[in-house]
Amino acid sequence: MIGIIDYQAGNLTSVARALRNLGEPCRVSDDPEILKQASHIIFPGVGAAGEAMANLRQTHLDQWIPEWVQKGKPILGICLGTQVIFEYSEENDAKCLGIIPGAVKRFRKDLQQDCMPLKIPHMGWNSVAFQKDHPVFRGLPEEAQFYFVHSYYPAPADESLVIGWTDYGQLFCAALARKNLVAVQFHPEKSGRPGLQILANFCRWGGEDA
Repeated sequence: MIGIIDYQAGNLTSVARALRNLGEPCRVSDDPEILKQASHIIFPGVGAAGEAMANLRQTHLDQWIPEWVQKGKPILGICLGTQVIFEYSEENDAKCLGIIPGAVKRFRKDLQQDCMPLKIPHMGWNSVAFQKDHPVFRGLPEEAQFYFVHSYYPAPADESLVIGWTDYGQLFCAALARKNLVAVQFHPEKSGRPGLQILANFCRWGGEDA
C-alpha cells in the first residue's frame, strides 16, 4: 500500500487518482499508525508553508516523517511536500522539517526570459534537465514536459543532491534525491504520461540510489 500524507494541503485526491489509474493501492491519511503500515509514502500538497507545518505538528507527523526517512522507507515529496522537507521557507518565515539542509526561496519579481517579464507564480509546463541517472526518473522521454505551479523554489545547500534543474528566468532545483528520499517541485500527477512514469517508478522503487 502507498500512503499519502494528509496534512490539510490541496491536491491529495489527484495523487490518489493517479495511483489508482496505475493499479496501485493507496490510502490518504493523517494517522501515523496507518501510514506506518505503508511500503512507500507520498508527501504531496499545495498551499502555504506556515499552515502546512502547523498541521503537521498538530498530528505529530513532523516527528514521524523524519523518522521514516531515517529508517529507509521510500518517500516522494511533491511541490509543498518538497518544500517543507527543507530547514526553512521564506514563505511565512516558516521553520520546516529540516530533513534536507537548505532553504525555500521566493522567485524574484523581476524575472525575465528573452527580455520578456515572467509571471509569478510560475504556472505551466516546463522541461526538466535531469543531470543524473536515478531509478525514479528512468524511462522518461527527452522532450518530456512537467506541470509546475509555485512562487517559491527549493534551494538545497548541497547541490550534489539535485537530480534535475528547470530554467524559469533562473535555474532552480526541480528534482532532488538523497538515499530513500526523492522530491520534485513539479506535479507528476498532473504531468501526463511522463508524470505517471515517475509515479510508477517510485511505487516499484526499493529506496536505493541506483
